[in-house]
Amino acid sequence: MDGQNQSSEEDSKDDQKGARSETNSNKPEFSEDEEMLIARMFRLVGRRWSLIAGRIPGRTEEEIEKYCTSKYGLPGSE
Repeated sequence: MDGQNQSSEEDSKDDQKGARSETNSNKPEFSEDEEMLIARMFRLVGRRWSLIAGRIPGRTEEEIEKYCTSKYGLPGSE
């Protein structure tokens, strides 16, 4: 019985994580290093999202643009 209780607790933790990631899906999550690199690159190259994304493995141009517009209140692309 103990194993079943532990499994249920783990399942509920996974459900909570899933709910959290769904509610935060509007704002992509970035590590502190990624945030610093994005800020530095943005100062250097501006809104050239593909150049910034090219420096961060696994990140897309859209994720970078979405992050910057939500973090810095930049107007969206026209």
